[in-house]
Amino acid sequence: MNQTRVFLIFAWLMVATLLWMEWGKEKAAPVAPAASAQPVAASAAGSTVPSAAGLDAAPPASGTVPAAPTAEPALVAPPSSRPASGSRVTITTDVLRLVLDGGSVLQADLLHYPQSKTPGSGPVRLLSEDPQHFYVAESGWVSSQSKAPDHHAFVAEGIAGEVSLAQGDDSVSVPFVWHGPDGVTIRRTYTLKRASYEIEVSDQVANTGSAPWQGVVYRQLLRTPPQVKSGMTNPESFSFSGATWWDGGYQRRKFNEDYLEDGRVNQEVTGGWVAILQHHFFSAWIPQAADTTTISLDAPENGKRALIREMGPGVNVAPGQQATTSARLWVGPKLVDKIKAANVPGLDRAVDYSQFSILAILGQGLFWVLNFLHGFIGNWGWSIIGLVILVKLALYPLSAAQYKSFAKMRKFQPRIQQLKERYGDDKQKFQVAMMELYKKEKINPMGGCLPILVQMPVFLSLYWVLVESVELRQAPWFAWIQDLTARDPYFILPVLNMLVMWLTQKMTPAPGMDPMQQKMMQFMPLVFGVMMAFFPSGLVLYWVTNGALGLLQQWWMTKRHGEPATPKTSPAK
Repeated sequence: MNQTRVFLIFAWLMVATLLWMEWGKEKAAPVAPAASAQPVAASAAGSTVPSAAGLDAAPPASGTVPAAPTAEPALVAPPSSRPASGSRVTITTDVLRLVLDGGSVLQADLLHYPQSKTPGSGPVRLLSEDPQHFYVAESGWVSSQSKAPDHHAFVAEGIAGEVSLAQGDDSVSVPFVWHGPDGVTIRRTYTLKRASYEIEVSDQVANTGSAPWQGVVYRQLLRTPPQVKSGMTNPESFSFSGATWWDGGYQRRKFNEDYLEDGRVNQEVTGGWVAILQHHFFSAWIPQAADTTTISLDAPENGKRALIREMGPGVNVAPGQQATTSARLWVGPKLVDKIKAANVPGLDRAVDYSQFSILAILGQGLFWVLNFLHGFIGNWGWSIIGLVILVKLALYPLSAAQYKSFAKMRKFQPRIQQLKERYGDDKQKFQVAMMELYKKEKINPMGGCLPILVQMPVFLSLYWVLVESVELRQAPWFAWIQDLTARDPYFILPVLNMLVMWLTQKMTPAPGMDPMQQKMMQFMPLVFGVMMAFFPSGLVLYWVTNGALGLLQQWWMTKRHGEPATPKTSPAK
């Protein structure tokens, strides 16, 4: 396979990839999800509450634990408003500022992540009551036998206003309470730790009444699908936005008109979790590892919002007894190290490098190398260059064979030209004669393909790493590159990429190329330069460095194993 075909194949793969991403982006356009088939009613805030439908109608035997509903719960009309504003508490730690009303986390600001690099920019607000960006985390209880508190029913207990993590303390806790009519009290405690994006949410059920009380806890995430600006200049549009969950495997559903197309999901799992992902940030409900829950999806408010819920575990509390259940709520960035430290199976897939497992695994490996290099270098841009060097070293045997083959082909270019002139328009005889020459001189025409094709998955995986990794968000390289996940503002790197490709093209032999192919090849550097102009600058930095090192290696191998092509001569007649 000659170099022309290599470039054409690579270009086709790139164009196909871009078209696939554009198609996926159109599918992910913020069209309202399909309306719920179940009856739905919404509060002023847009929240939905699962009913006790599906719970056992008969009281359970003492000591047994009610299970989560086996059928997807219907949604019933919640109270007309949330608790009074006096029941709200603001909690501030070193990394988070939350607004709670007991049953819901209504607002979450990520204090270490400014919205932009503009001086004075406020922090990223992940959760919000703003109708245009509505996104909350909710938790309550349902029961088929007794009164149970939904996520509107909890009130602050002995605390109000604002609470902050005191200097020197490792954690801060805020209690809320619900008092039932039958002597049942549920105390909910939110605990936040220093430097952590995990919120411990613990419910203690105390029964001082005369009859057993049973209930099932539910935890859910509710969001208005975000309006994401499309276009190649906006990496956010290529990042996955939607609901995900873990049922022993990683599952996901985009926020689009197909949100419920494959079914509403009603799956019982042990050790599962539910989450909503967006570019760089996510939220997730994570129950205890041994808890059995039922995961479901819904689209309340006639499909204007998307919901993912887990129900369970259930408790059965005898008179005079207590029971406790807890879960973690993650609200924050997709920090790989902190996610792994959470020790939750599958949660690392929240850093969604690709829906394809192979590319996702490769992306995780590339990020590990990048993170390792960053630990020594301290700059993500130079770490990317270091990654290029390591990849080139790993692929050196292949690239050496490639450039050695190019050098030999360049050496015999005049003879190939003579064969072309000899056989004229008889392309079949020309191909046979050229292959005989390759066989005689031990030239491998396929030697130029494999290294480029091997690098294609690396290229694609690195693209997702640069798009998805919050560690690189707003990270500078030097001089004019102040954000490696954004495009080059002055297009310097894309122009350098065009120059490197043009020089590589000049050094690369192209046996048997007809005039049409020559014209196509002349435009290849321009085509790639235009495409690279819209890619994250970190990706273009990778490709420019890779191309420059390849050009240097090709020059050296040509000098060592070949010789400059001599002017063509007319064949003897």
